[in-house]
Amino acid sequence: MDKRNEKDEVSASWILDRINPGISPTKLIGVYDEICSNYDKNVVILDYGGPSTAAEEIANMVPEKKRQQVRVLDVAAGTGLVGCHLHKKGFTNIDALEPSEGMMNILKKTGVYTLKYQEFIGTGHSTVPKGGLVVILMRLEFFLTLDEYKDKMENFMDRLEKTNVWRKEVKKTVPNFYSGKEGILFIYRVL
Repeated sequence: MDKRNEKDEVSASWILDRINPGISPTKLIGVYDEICSNYDKNVVILDYGGPSTAAEEIANMVPEKKRQQVRVLDVAAGTGLVGCHLHKKGFTNIDALEPSEGMMNILKKTGVYTLKYQEFIGTGHSTVPKGGLVVILMRLEFFLTLDEYKDKMENFMDRLEKTNVWRKEVKKTVPNFYSGKEGILFIYRVL
């Protein structure tokens, strides 16, 4: 099967059709647990540009000689694609926050993450030291339409900024996040 046919097959039946507004956090985790074994293969077929864009943005913020000292928390880390791109750029203190057990099991095999937290942002024990970076990368459509994110997640992140927990360094739309869809990237520096 050529890449175009693979892309049509994947985009018609994969994650795009499984995550809809109103999905509960438990069901969302279930979707990712269900698709985790084919996730990396499928996002390659769908031209997933998000992780490399996120890593490039972070690398532009941190001089090469300081990358081994900066701690980075990868929120909604999935199978670890952002962490792998960061590691290639010289980052070695990378932590993961990922609520899906299936995704986390694959992420652990990458060997690039120091600490791994199986939880949602704001619900557990993940911490980043002063000066560390927090990267949040997701599909823009999910950010704007899923009940757990819309009108909640950015308000939560803004509250953390207003209380001097962190400072927003980057908020940008990521074109060609995957399959022609846009993503959104946030990078925060812990104060």
